[in-house]
Amino acid sequence: MKLITASFLAIAALHSVASAVEDQPKLEVTRDTTAISATREISVVSYADVLEKATPSVVSVYTSSIIPAVSSTQPQIPEIFRHFGLPIPRETQPDKPERERREQLGVGSGVIVSGDGYIVTNHHVVTGLRGREVDEILIRLSDNSEYVAELIGSDAKTDLAVLKIETETTLPALTIADSEKLRVGDIVFAIGNPLDVGLTATQGIISATGRTSYGILGPGAYENFIQTDAAINLGNSGGALIDALGRLVGINTAIVSRSGGSNGIGFAIPVNMALNVMTNLIESGEVPRGMLGLFPENLDRDMADAFGLESTRGALVNQVQPDSPAERAGIRHGDVILRINDIEIESAPQLRLVVSQTLPGSEVIVELVRQGKTLKLPVVLGSLNGPVAKAQPAQGILEGIIFKAIDAASRVAFAIPEEIEGVLITDIAADSPYVDDLARGMVIIEVNGQPVDKPEAIKQALNPGANRFYSWLGGTKRFIVLRIKK
Repeated sequence: MKLITASFLAIAALHSVASAVEDQPKLEVTRDTTAISATREISVVSYADVLEKATPSVVSVYTSSIIPAVSSTQPQIPEIFRHFGLPIPRETQPDKPERERREQLGVGSGVIVSGDGYIVTNHHVVTGLRGREVDEILIRLSDNSEYVAELIGSDAKTDLAVLKIETETTLPALTIADSEKLRVGDIVFAIGNPLDVGLTATQGIISATGRTSYGILGPGAYENFIQTDAAINLGNSGGALIDALGRLVGINTAIVSRSGGSNGIGFAIPVNMALNVMTNLIESGEVPRGMLGLFPENLDRDMADAFGLESTRGALVNQVQPDSPAERAGIRHGDVILRINDIEIESAPQLRLVVSQTLPGSEVIVELVRQGKTLKLPVVLGSLNGPVAKAQPAQGILEGIIFKAIDAASRVAFAIPEEIEGVLITDIAADSPYVDDLARGMVIIEVNGQPVDKPEAIKQALNPGANRFYSWLGGTKRFIVLRIKK
């Protein structure tokens, strides 16, 4: 099964909204926070009136790059023509300089959220290959009028971006609902520009909420998807997911598919999350996120048994960053976090999401289990934009790799047999040059034929050039060759 995130959906955002800074632009939206319910306004025969009102609020987004002019080189002319002064053949005439041209990069969708021209879409819709900025973003409205958009801000970690267009008239903006009140079974419509065929609406229901563990947006991202069976295809990215009252509940972002087409498993970013990201990007140009300063992981059944827990609910703390809010509050590796304030923590991705949606500087109560005892620790959150967050896990041995001598707790946590001796890899940065060769939970037994039992021993055994690592992972031993530059 293959997870696809092409130019067709949107994203989720944070629940905590930063205070507006004076003299900064404001995002003015219309909100309706009542739960969806049966009313006389909803026709049981047709939703044409709802879609007729909502569709003009959805736009097509076209991105392009500018290819600079390149002068052609003087062609080679046969000497016989020069010698006798004959006319130079047409095919050997010097080419005219090539003119600057636009090259279309992608097609996606967007949603008008305010009458003065603010539009929300996906980050991946407005970026080119390898995340590079595009040169031009063109917006096409439902009446086929076109405008060049300004990129106000973009957030890769939630796959959201905010655009702005200037028009002489007030634009039709969608009313924003409260996505926390969505229920499985609610009727929804996905509106966008799939495969560039034009604005299209498809119907489905809410299949699930709170999908956080699919890794669709990549390492370090924040996911909290609404799942729907409304058909979503390439080009729907950034489009609207609306409810039966025509209110915006999500931004379409991704699908699960083997073929690339819709299989009835689509994902949208909840509008509450999107609204928070939009507001912060407009008012301050960035998205503030809280930080604990630890590396969590999910619990499986064996690990829960080893820690004496009745269920796999919660997030296991593998490592606490030095001088972080978590360390200062007394959180230790081996703790299992069960709750942040009143929010129950079911998994490690949910822990990251909840903390990131809390403003830096806020005090939260972390409820955890340590050796069978329940503790409640107050923690003042740091900022993901701060120095602790920017620090990459490194020890000066291998870039982006954290090593640790094996102890009794790590043998239990990583199911390392007693006969395996060596140095444990406890964490790997997503941008480490060794991320494809080494793995978290791997034990390095030997380096260049020398047994190692502590991180310093690995450093001493390394040589410039090719290095031979003998490793253990998941019951299998094998050799790995890493090239080291010194």
